[in-house]
Amino acid sequence: MTLLSCSPAASVMAYDGPPWEWTHGMNSGFADFIERHSETIIEHAITFAKTVEIGTPMDDVALRDHLPEIVAAIVADLRTPQTTAEEIEKSEGRAPAPIGHPRSAAGTHALHRAHSGYSISNLVSEYRALRASVLRLWAATPDRQSTFVEEVTRFNEAIDEAIAESVSHYAVEVERWRNIFLGVLGHDLRTPLSAIVMTSQMIAHMKVDAPVATAAQRLIRSGARMRELLDKLLVYSRAQMGMGFEVEKADVDLARECRDEIELLQSSMPGTRIHFEAPESLRGMFDAGHIREALANLVVNAQKYGTPGGEIRVELREGENSAELEVGNAGDAIPRETLDLMFEPLRRGGVSGGEAEQASLGLGLFIVSQIAQAHDGTIRAESAEGKTTFKLHLPRI
Repeated sequence: MTLLSCSPAASVMAYDGPPWEWTHGMNSGFADFIERHSETIIEHAITFAKTVEIGTPMDDVALRDHLPEIVAAIVADLRTPQTTAEEIEKSEGRAPAPIGHPRSAAGTHALHRAHSGYSISNLVSEYRALRASVLRLWAATPDRQSTFVEEVTRFNEAIDEAIAESVSHYAVEVERWRNIFLGVLGHDLRTPLSAIVMTSQMIAHMKVDAPVATAAQRLIRSGARMRELLDKLLVYSRAQMGMGFEVEKADVDLARECRDEIELLQSSMPGTRIHFEAPESLRGMFDAGHIREALANLVVNAQKYGTPGGEIRVELREGENSAELEVGNAGDAIPRETLDLMFEPLRRGGVSGGEAEQASLGLGLFIVSQIAQAHDGTIRAESAEGKTTFKLHLPRI
């Protein structure tokens, strides 16, 4: 290994191997410069932060937040030797944090700014202002020529790393609060909804004129639909917050439960033919209510996206230590890339575009997948030759 001597600006460690293994031996001049002017840099950043319009303005202490720690981390980064590959990984936010390593100052700063009402654009702009402050101060320094170009590049990469960390933590925190909001909303709306449904039922049982009774029945049906949507919303928020799907298994006859559910579905879909096959009895440890919910979601999905007026085939099969519930319908084949995403939340698997589709949250198949996971089972989809089939595999114990 030799030292290139063409100019101070190009004075870096030469390496005979591949460039991605090139280890920079960084001069600490620029790091010293930032450290000496850290208070000025931070004050400039605070001045910019005051221009960000949020609901409740923050004082200087709150605006200062973790800025000193961020600047100190950048200085420490400049003084730490690393390979080009490591620099790229850090600037792209892909550098792995050591196990047990506490959250970085950039990550904590992002959480505080998110709670204070900053948008993600505001957060990134704050780092841009911090970068500009350092570079302006450096440009106005008479001895700036003594700073290596590699040091300025390294500084920009350190800023990029801080941005990547902050944006990542900001996005996770916003998503967490969104899920909390959805969960609270779904829970709190159930109380007034129950009052509306109970009042509608009371009116429907009173001796009232036919138009009033009809309106009451319409309210009852709408309330039931709203409760169903809220239940799905609660399942989604629990899953997103890592709380999982709760099931209560009991020894049940799954064949009878599925048969009863098919009868209810057939009565609610008079224009749809549902062909059901199952053994006389199939006992096992299942949460019957949730298995019926999964079956209903699969049949409704088949009715939505299958060939209009086509038959929906449902088959329950018994394995040695398992049960498999299969729901199939005729219709256009679904592309593989779409099948892979159908069980993701807030997605719709078809293109019906009807009124029922517009009212859907896109959570039906996601809930099926959650029910399967809670039973230690699996759900998969196949689509070929004009037929789409969903197979729900469930252990019997």
